[in-house]
Amino acid sequence: MATFVLVHGAMHGGWAWREVRARLQRAGHLVFTPTLTGQGERRQSLTPSVGVETHLADLTELLWFEDLREVHLVLHSYAGILAGPLAQRAGDRLAGLVFLGAFLAGPGQSLLDVEPAETAARYRRTVAAGDGWRLPASPDFLDLWGVTDPDLRAWVAPRLTDFPLRCQTDRVDHDPSALDRIRKVYVRHTAPPLPSLTGFYEQALAAGWETYDLPCGHDMMLAAPEATADLLSRIAGG
Repeated sequence: MATFVLVHGAMHGGWAWREVRARLQRAGHLVFTPTLTGQGERRQSLTPSVGVETHLADLTELLWFEDLREVHLVLHSYAGILAGPLAQRAGDRLAGLVFLGAFLAGPGQSLLDVEPAETAARYRRTVAAGDGWRLPASPDFLDLWGVTDPDLRAWVAPRLTDFPLRCQTDRVDHDPSALDRIRKVYVRHTAPPLPSLTGFYEQALAAGWETYDLPCGHDMMLAAPEATADLLSRIAGG
């Protein structure tokens, strides 16, 4: 039995892992799917003050209060930028980090720093045109993420949650050596790929990380839950 903590990306919540969680639990694994502050069923807690530090606290508190050890921490999309600080603060609790179509950020970088410049500029304009502190959720993101199944789109779209600008602009602060000591796996999605992630996959290859491909879109846990769960089980078993 392995212990998994599955962390969703921007605009999602723990709900996104529903099918993956069920499959892993049926295989005998212990699975936690926390919802980050301001997202999913915690959307009522979304305020301008929610930022990267808030989400780091969500996860470190979960690891401590549940006293989790040998955790396979799976980080999807935005959540990838939390890896360095989490490794520094709770590395002794982790068996490994799995970056599932995730962004990577070095010390002093923010999510918008590692997004393509045109994407970052577009998000800033969208936020500025609204209330100035959050990126509105929109079904248009499903096109970007390669969610094409009509039934899945109809289920996912109304569950997307506005995402705070601070989570995109807060810079992460960590000692890279803490991350170096932990097993790291990068999972790339290929059908369709997300061009803004290509550099992170190449970075993982250059660093000698384990790498895998899944032939689906960005929301792997939703588009291909069985394949995602099977791959996570294989990774934990390795």
